[in-house]
Amino acid sequence: MSRYLRTLIIVLIVLGVLYGVDIVFHGRLISPYFARIAMLSGIAITLAVSLNLINGFTGQFSIGHAGFMAVGAYSSAYFSVNYGVRLAESLGGGSLGWMVSLFLATIVGAVCAGFAGLVVGVPSLRLKGDYLAIVTLGFGQIIVVFLNNIEAVGGARGYSGIPIVKSFFWIFLIAILTIVVVYNIVHSAFGRALISIREDELAAEAMGVNTTRYKVMAFVISSAMAGAGGVLLAHFDGYLNPKSFEFIKSFEILIMIILGGLGSIVGSVLGAIVLTILPEALRGFAEYRMVIYSLLLIILMITRPQGLLGGNNALKIWRARRRARSAAAKAQIVDAPAESSSDRNPTENPPGKEHA
Repeated sequence: MSRYLRTLIIVLIVLGVLYGVDIVFHGRLISPYFARIAMLSGIAITLAVSLNLINGFTGQFSIGHAGFMAVGAYSSAYFSVNYGVRLAESLGGGSLGWMVSLFLATIVGAVCAGFAGLVVGVPSLRLKGDYLAIVTLGFGQIIVVFLNNIEAVGGARGYSGIPIVKSFFWIFLIAILTIVVVYNIVHSAFGRALISIREDELAAEAMGVNTTRYKVMAFVISSAMAGAGGVLLAHFDGYLNPKSFEFIKSFEILIMIILGGLGSIVGSVLGAIVLTILPEALRGFAEYRMVIYSLLLIILMITRPQGLLGGNNALKIWRARRRARSAAAKAQIVDAPAESSSDRNPTENPPGKEHA
Protein backbone atom coordinates (compact mmCIF):
# COMPACT_ATOMS: atom_id res chain seq x y z
CA MET A 1 0.00 0.00 0.00
CA SER A 2 1.43 3.40 -0.98
CA ARG A 3 2.07 6.06 1.60
CA TYR A 4 -0.46 8.49 0.09
CA LEU A 5 -3.20 5.86 0.00
CA ARG A 6 -2.52 4.95 3.63
CA THR A 7 -2.66 8.64 4.59
CA LEU A 8 -5.95 9.07 2.70
CA ILE A 9 -7.47 6.07 4.49
CA ILE A 10 -6.40 7.44 7.89
CA VAL A 11 -7.88 10.87 7.05
CA LEU A 12 -11.20 9.32 5.98
CA ILE A 13 -11.35 7.21 9.16
CA VAL A 14 -10.65 10.27 11.37
CA LEU A 15 -13.28 12.35 9.57
CA GLY A 16 -15.80 9.52 9.87
CA VAL A 17 -15.16 9.12 13.61
CA LEU A 18 -15.45 12.88 14.21
CA TYR A 19 -18.67 13.06 12.20
CA GLY A 20 -20.11 10.07 14.07
CA VAL A 21 -19.30 11.56 17.47
CA ASP A 22 -20.78 14.88 16.33
CA ILE A 23 -24.04 13.11 15.45
CA VAL A 24 -24.05 11.47 18.90
CA PHE A 25 -23.58 14.84 20.62
CA HIS A 26 -26.28 16.56 18.56
CA GLY A 27 -28.62 13.62 19.13
CA ARG A 28 -28.46 14.28 22.89
CA LEU A 29 -27.26 10.71 23.47
CA ILE A 30 -24.60 12.22 25.75
CA SER A 31 -25.33 14.73 28.49
CA PRO A 32 -24.97 18.33 27.20
CA TYR A 33 -22.74 19.03 30.20
CA PHE A 34 -20.22 16.34 29.23
CA ALA A 35 -20.47 17.38 25.59
CA ARG A 36 -19.61 20.95 26.61
CA ILE A 37 -16.58 19.80 28.64
CA ALA A 38 -15.37 17.69 25.70
CA MET A 39 -15.66 20.60 23.27
CA LEU A 40 -13.91 23.01 25.66
CA SER A 41 -11.13 20.43 25.97
CA GLY A 42 -10.79 20.45 22.17
CA ILE A 43 -10.44 24.25 22.13
CA ALA A 44 -7.88 24.05 24.95
CA ILE A 45 -5.86 21.47 22.99
CA THR A 46 -5.60 23.87 20.03
CA LEU A 47 -4.41 26.69 22.29
CA ALA A 48 -1.93 24.58 24.28
CA VAL A 49 -0.31 22.83 21.30
CA SER A 50 0.03 26.13 19.42
CA LEU A 51 1.72 27.83 22.42
CA ASN A 52 4.06 24.85 22.84
CA LEU A 53 5.45 25.54 19.36
CA ILE A 54 6.93 28.85 20.49
CA ASN A 55 7.53 28.15 24.20
CA GLY A 56 8.42 24.47 24.13
CA PHE A 57 10.11 23.87 20.78
CA THR A 58 11.58 27.30 20.02
CA GLY A 59 12.53 28.08 23.62
CA GLN A 60 10.99 31.57 23.72
CA PHE A 61 8.87 32.77 26.64
CA SER A 62 5.61 34.23 25.39
CA ILE A 63 2.76 34.98 27.78
CA GLY A 64 0.51 36.94 25.45
CA HIS A 65 -1.27 34.02 23.79
CA ALA A 66 -4.68 35.25 24.95
CA GLY A 67 -4.14 38.45 22.96
CA PHE A 68 -3.82 36.56 19.67
CA MET A 69 -6.75 34.41 20.70
CA ALA A 70 -8.78 37.61 21.21
CA VAL A 71 -7.81 38.96 17.78
CA GLY A 72 -9.00 35.75 16.14
CA ALA A 73 -12.18 35.60 18.21
CA TYR A 74 -13.31 39.19 17.62
CA SER A 75 -12.34 39.38 13.93
CA SER A 76 -14.18 36.15 13.16
CA ALA A 77 -17.18 37.22 15.25
CA TYR A 78 -17.39 40.52 13.37
CA PHE A 79 -17.21 38.64 10.07
CA SER A 80 -19.92 36.17 11.13
CA VAL A 81 -22.33 38.82 12.40
CA ASN A 82 -22.00 41.10 9.38
CA TYR A 83 -21.38 38.63 6.55
CA GLY A 84 -21.42 35.02 7.73
CA VAL A 85 -25.11 34.91 8.69
CA ARG A 86 -26.21 36.14 5.26
CA LEU A 87 -23.82 33.73 3.57
CA ALA A 88 -25.20 30.77 5.55
CA GLU A 89 -28.79 31.80 4.75
CA SER A 90 -27.98 32.18 1.06
CA LEU A 91 -26.74 28.56 1.11
CA GLY A 92 -30.03 27.34 2.58
CA GLY A 93 -29.39 27.96 6.26
CA GLY A 94 -28.66 24.29 6.92
CA SER A 95 -25.63 22.64 8.45
CA LEU A 96 -23.71 22.96 5.17
CA GLY A 97 -24.26 26.72 5.04
CA TRP A 98 -23.15 27.21 8.62
CA MET A 99 -20.09 25.00 8.15
CA VAL A 100 -19.02 27.07 5.13
CA SER A 101 -19.57 30.25 7.12
CA LEU A 102 -17.58 28.86 10.08
CA PHE A 103 -14.79 27.76 7.74
CA LEU A 104 -14.46 31.27 6.31
CA ALA A 105 -14.66 32.78 9.80
CA THR A 106 -11.83 30.48 10.91
CA ILE A 107 -9.70 31.61 7.96
CA VAL A 108 -10.41 35.27 8.80
CA GLY A 109 -9.59 34.80 12.49
CA ALA A 110 -6.40 32.83 11.82
CA VAL A 111 -5.13 35.34 9.21
CA CYS A 112 -5.83 38.35 11.47
CA ALA A 113 -4.15 36.68 14.45
CA GLY A 114 -1.19 35.65 12.30
CA PHE A 115 -0.81 39.23 11.06
CA ALA A 116 -0.91 40.46 14.66
CA GLY A 117 1.78 37.90 15.49
CA LEU A 118 3.92 39.26 12.65
CA VAL A 119 3.50 42.86 13.84
CA VAL A 120 4.46 41.92 17.40
CA GLY A 121 7.10 39.34 16.50
CA VAL A 122 9.31 41.35 14.13
CA PRO A 123 10.39 43.95 16.71
CA SER A 124 10.06 41.87 19.89
CA LEU A 125 11.68 38.54 18.96
CA ARG A 126 15.07 40.19 18.87
CA LEU A 127 14.65 40.24 22.64
CA LYS A 128 15.20 37.24 24.86
CA GLY A 129 13.95 35.78 28.12
CA ASP A 130 12.06 38.06 30.49
CA TYR A 131 12.11 40.99 28.06
CA LEU A 132 10.18 39.00 25.46
CA ALA A 133 7.72 37.87 28.13
CA ILE A 134 7.09 41.49 29.17
CA VAL A 135 6.53 42.59 25.56
CA THR A 136 4.05 39.78 24.81
CA LEU A 137 2.24 40.37 28.12
CA GLY A 138 1.98 44.06 27.27
CA PHE A 139 0.58 43.24 23.82
CA GLY A 140 -2.13 41.09 25.39
CA GLN A 141 -3.15 43.90 27.72
CA ILE A 142 -3.13 46.44 24.87
CA ILE A 143 -5.54 44.24 22.91
CA VAL A 144 -7.89 44.10 25.93
CA VAL A 145 -7.80 47.90 26.27
CA PHE A 146 -8.56 48.34 22.56
CA LEU A 147 -11.48 45.90 22.72
CA ASN A 148 -12.91 47.74 25.73
CA ASN A 149 -13.04 50.94 23.67
CA ILE A 150 -14.17 49.73 20.24
CA GLU A 151 -17.94 50.13 20.05
CA ALA A 152 -18.17 48.22 16.76
CA VAL A 153 -17.53 45.02 18.72
CA GLY A 154 -19.50 45.93 21.82
CA GLY A 155 -16.83 47.66 23.87
CA ALA A 156 -16.69 46.87 27.58
CA ARG A 157 -20.20 45.39 27.61
CA GLY A 158 -19.10 42.57 25.32
CA TYR A 159 -20.00 41.41 21.84
CA SER A 160 -23.25 39.47 21.53
CA GLY A 161 -25.35 38.14 18.69
CA ILE A 162 -22.60 35.88 17.37
CA PRO A 163 -24.11 32.81 15.65
CA ILE A 164 -23.61 29.74 17.82
CA VAL A 165 -22.15 26.79 15.96
CA LYS A 166 -21.37 24.07 18.50
CA SER A 167 -19.74 21.45 16.35
CA PHE A 168 -17.65 18.67 17.88
CA PHE A 169 -16.56 17.83 14.35
CA TRP A 170 -15.13 21.28 13.62
CA ILE A 171 -13.58 21.84 17.06
CA PHE A 172 -11.65 18.58 17.06
CA LEU A 173 -10.83 18.85 13.37
CA ILE A 174 -9.04 22.13 14.13
CA ALA A 175 -7.37 20.51 17.18
CA ILE A 176 -6.14 17.54 15.11
CA LEU A 177 -4.92 19.83 12.31
CA THR A 178 -3.02 21.89 14.89
CA ILE A 179 -1.35 18.74 16.25
CA VAL A 180 -0.50 17.51 12.74
CA VAL A 181 0.94 20.88 11.68
CA VAL A 182 3.09 21.23 14.82
CA TYR A 183 4.24 17.60 14.60
CA ASN A 184 5.31 17.99 10.97
CA ILE A 185 7.05 21.28 11.71
CA VAL A 186 9.00 19.77 14.60
CA HIS A 187 10.08 16.76 12.50
CA SER A 188 11.25 18.86 9.56
CA ALA A 189 14.38 20.88 8.79
CA PHE A 190 12.47 23.96 9.95
CA GLY A 191 11.74 22.24 13.26
CA ARG A 192 15.38 21.21 13.70
CA ALA A 193 16.34 24.87 13.28
CA LEU A 194 13.82 25.85 15.96
CA ILE A 195 15.15 23.21 18.36
CA SER A 196 18.72 24.37 17.71
CA ILE A 197 17.62 27.89 18.68
CA ARG A 198 16.10 26.50 21.86
CA GLU A 199 19.21 24.55 22.80
CA ASP A 200 21.79 27.26 22.04
CA GLU A 201 20.81 30.33 20.05
CA LEU A 202 24.38 31.61 19.78
CA ALA A 203 25.60 28.29 18.38
CA ALA A 204 22.66 28.23 15.93
CA GLU A 205 23.64 31.69 14.67
CA ALA A 206 27.24 30.54 14.31
CA MET A 207 26.03 27.65 12.14
CA GLY A 208 24.24 30.07 9.80
CA VAL A 209 20.68 29.82 11.15
CA ASN A 210 18.79 33.12 10.76
CA THR A 211 17.40 32.93 14.29
CA THR A 212 15.21 36.04 14.10
CA ARG A 213 13.56 34.85 10.88
CA TYR A 214 12.84 31.39 12.27
CA LYS A 215 11.51 32.75 15.55
CA VAL A 216 9.20 35.19 13.75
CA MET A 217 7.88 32.42 11.49
CA ALA A 218 7.19 30.15 14.47
CA PHE A 219 5.55 33.06 16.29
CA VAL A 220 3.26 33.83 13.34
CA ILE A 221 2.23 30.17 12.95
CA SER A 222 1.58 29.87 16.69
CA SER A 223 -0.45 33.11 16.69
CA ALA A 224 -2.56 31.98 13.71
CA MET A 225 -3.43 28.71 15.45
CA ALA A 226 -4.29 30.64 18.63
CA GLY A 227 -6.59 32.80 16.50
CA ALA A 228 -8.30 29.64 15.21
CA GLY A 229 -8.86 28.61 18.84
CA GLY A 230 -10.39 32.03 19.49
CA VAL A 231 -12.75 31.53 16.53
CA LEU A 232 -14.03 28.29 18.06
CA LEU A 233 -14.55 29.96 21.43
CA ALA A 234 -16.40 32.92 19.89
CA HIS A 235 -18.91 30.66 18.14
CA PHE A 236 -19.25 28.29 21.09
CA ASP A 237 -21.31 30.51 23.39
CA GLY A 238 -22.14 33.34 20.98
CA TYR A 239 -20.78 36.01 23.33
CA LEU A 240 -17.38 37.59 23.87
CA ASN A 241 -16.14 39.76 26.72
CA PRO A 242 -12.74 41.48 26.81
CA LYS A 243 -12.23 40.29 30.39
CA SER A 244 -12.07 36.72 29.10
CA PHE A 245 -8.76 37.51 27.38
CA GLU A 246 -6.81 39.18 30.16
CA PHE A 247 -3.38 37.92 31.27
CA ILE A 248 -5.00 35.25 33.49
CA LYS A 249 -6.13 33.42 30.33
CA SER A 250 -2.56 33.47 28.98
CA PHE A 251 -1.30 32.02 32.25
CA GLU A 252 -3.93 29.26 32.11
CA ILE A 253 -2.67 28.18 28.68
CA LEU A 254 0.94 28.44 29.88
CA ILE A 255 0.14 26.20 32.87
CA MET A 256 -1.32 23.60 30.49
CA ILE A 257 1.94 23.19 28.59
CA ILE A 258 4.05 23.33 31.76
CA LEU A 259 1.87 20.66 33.34
CA GLY A 260 2.08 18.42 30.28
CA GLY A 261 5.75 19.16 29.63
CA LEU A 262 7.47 21.75 27.48
CA GLY A 263 8.40 20.33 24.11
CA SER A 264 5.89 17.48 24.25
CA ILE A 265 2.86 17.49 21.97
CA VAL A 266 1.24 14.59 23.82
CA GLY A 267 1.96 16.43 27.07
CA SER A 268 0.22 19.57 25.78
CA VAL A 269 -2.87 17.53 24.87
CA LEU A 270 -2.86 15.84 28.28
CA GLY A 271 -2.32 19.12 30.13
CA ALA A 272 -5.16 20.81 28.22
CA ILE A 273 -7.59 18.00 29.01
CA VAL A 274 -6.59 17.75 32.68
CA LEU A 275 -6.82 21.50 33.32
CA THR A 276 -10.21 21.67 31.58
CA ILE A 277 -11.69 18.75 33.51
CA LEU A 278 -10.05 19.38 36.91
CA PRO A 279 -11.89 22.64 37.79
CA GLU A 280 -15.18 20.96 36.87
CA ALA A 281 -14.35 17.86 38.92
CA LEU A 282 -13.70 20.07 41.95
CA ARG A 283 -17.01 21.94 41.75
CA GLY A 284 -18.32 19.74 44.58
CA PHE A 285 -15.79 21.47 46.81
CA ALA A 286 -16.94 24.95 45.92
CA GLU A 287 -15.33 26.68 48.91
CA TYR A 288 -11.98 24.95 48.55
CA ARG A 289 -11.93 24.32 44.80
CA MET A 290 -9.27 26.87 43.88
CA VAL A 291 -7.18 25.99 46.95
CA ILE A 292 -7.15 22.29 46.01
CA TYR A 293 -6.50 23.18 42.38
CA SER A 294 -3.50 25.33 43.32
CA LEU A 295 -2.11 22.75 45.76
CA LEU A 296 -2.24 20.01 43.12
CA LEU A 297 -0.28 22.19 40.69
CA ILE A 298 2.29 23.07 43.37
CA ILE A 299 2.75 19.42 44.31
CA LEU A 300 3.23 18.49 40.65
CA MET A 301 5.80 21.24 40.11
CA ILE A 302 7.73 20.07 43.19
CA THR A 303 7.64 16.37 42.38
CA ARG A 304 8.00 16.64 38.58
CA PRO A 305 9.09 20.15 37.54
CA GLN A 306 9.59 19.11 33.90
CA GLY A 307 5.88 18.27 33.58
CA LEU A 308 4.08 14.99 33.13
CA LEU A 309 5.71 14.17 29.79
CA GLY A 310 8.51 16.72 29.69
CA GLY A 311 12.25 16.17 29.82
CA ASN A 312 12.78 12.48 29.21
CA ASN A 313 9.49 11.73 27.53
CA ALA A 314 7.74 9.09 29.61
CA LEU A 315 6.19 7.52 26.53
CA LYS A 316 9.60 7.16 24.86
CA ILE A 317 11.08 5.63 28.03
CA TRP A 318 8.19 3.18 28.27
CA ARG A 319 8.57 2.19 24.62
CA ALA A 320 12.35 1.79 25.00
CA ARG A 321 11.91 -0.44 28.04
CA ARG A 322 9.27 -2.48 26.24
CA ARG A 323 11.58 -2.95 23.25
CA ALA A 324 14.45 -3.91 25.56
CA ARG A 325 12.29 -6.52 27.34
CA SER A 326 11.12 -7.88 23.98
CA ALA A 327 14.70 -8.10 22.71
CA ALA A 328 15.82 -9.85 25.91
CA ALA A 329 12.99 -12.37 25.63
CA LYS A 330 13.91 -13.14 22.01
CA ALA A 331 17.56 -13.56 22.99
CA GLN A 332 16.59 -16.07 25.67
CA ILE A 333 14.52 -18.07 23.19
CA VAL A 334 17.39 -18.16 20.69
CA ASP A 335 19.99 -19.07 23.32
CA ALA A 336 17.90 -21.78 25.03
CA PRO A 337 18.52 -24.58 22.43
CA ALA A 338 22.21 -23.76 22.34
CA GLU A 339 22.46 -23.92 26.13
CA SER A 340 20.59 -27.24 26.30
CA SER A 341 22.88 -28.80 23.71
CA SER A 342 26.00 -27.47 25.39
CA ASP A 343 25.03 -28.77 28.83
CA ARG A 344 26.36 -32.21 27.87
CA ASN A 345 30.14 -32.54 27.69
CA PRO A 346 31.02 -33.71 24.18
CA THR A 347 34.01 -35.73 25.53
CA GLU A 348 31.78 -37.86 27.71
CA ASN A 349 30.74 -41.31 26.55
CA PRO A 350 27.29 -41.45 25.02
CA PRO A 351 24.51 -43.15 27.00
CA GLY A 352 24.77 -46.92 27.12
CA LYS A 353 28.56 -46.94 26.61
CA GLU A 354 29.57 -46.36 30.26
CA HIS A 355 30.33 -50.08 30.89
CA ALA A 356 31.68 -50.84 27.48
